[in-house]
Order: sequence, then C-alpha cells, then structure tokens
Amino acid sequence: MSNIDAVSDVAPVFAALGDRTRLSLLARLSDGRPRSITALSGDTRLTRQAVTKHLRVLENAGLVRMDRVGRESRFAFRPAPIAEVRSYLDGVSRQWDEALSRLRAHVER
Repeated sequence: MSNIDAVSDVAPVFAALGDRTRLSLLARLSDGRPRSITALSGDTRLTRQAVTKHLRVLENAGLVRMDRVGRESRFAFRPAPIAEVRSYLDGVSRQWDEALSRLRAHVER
C-alpha cells in the first residue's frame, strides 16, 4: 500500500478524532458497553441531536457501530480503526527515523 493510500484510509479517523466532543464520546464507549443516544447525552450539556451528529461522524469513520435494540439505537466502540491509525503512525515514525539516520550519517562524514 502506498503512503497516499494509507493516508486516505486513516484520514477520516483523524478527522473524527479531531473534535473534543467526539473524543469524549469514544472515551465513554471505550469500556465496551454499548450505549443509547439518551445515555450518552444524559451527562452532558449536548442535545440528543448534537450527540447523534457526532456519533454519525464516528460511525462513518468506522470508530463506532450502531445496533438496533427494539426502538433504541445503541452505539459501541470499534477499536480496529485505531489499530490502523497506530500502524500508519508507526510507519511514519520509521520513515522519520530512517531519514534522521541518513542525515546523521551524512553530517558525520
């Protein structure tokens, strides 16, 4: 996979994680317990509609999944995209380490 492909794969996750409210929602869901919109909005100043919008962004990025339980929608955390982002960042880190090693070798000649 090329760097461009990798960036386009993880870009929606970075975009979704770039919002404090969405990070807070993910933190609440990271315990593994699915929650309804009502439960997720109950301890905040956010309206249910605002929480729903944020959850849709997280769902579109693959970070949460929605399941219907009767008339209620429940949202659960999906860790796989975080692992993909971590793998991407590990690759970027390796590239920088290699570039710095080459620079060091060049400077020390």
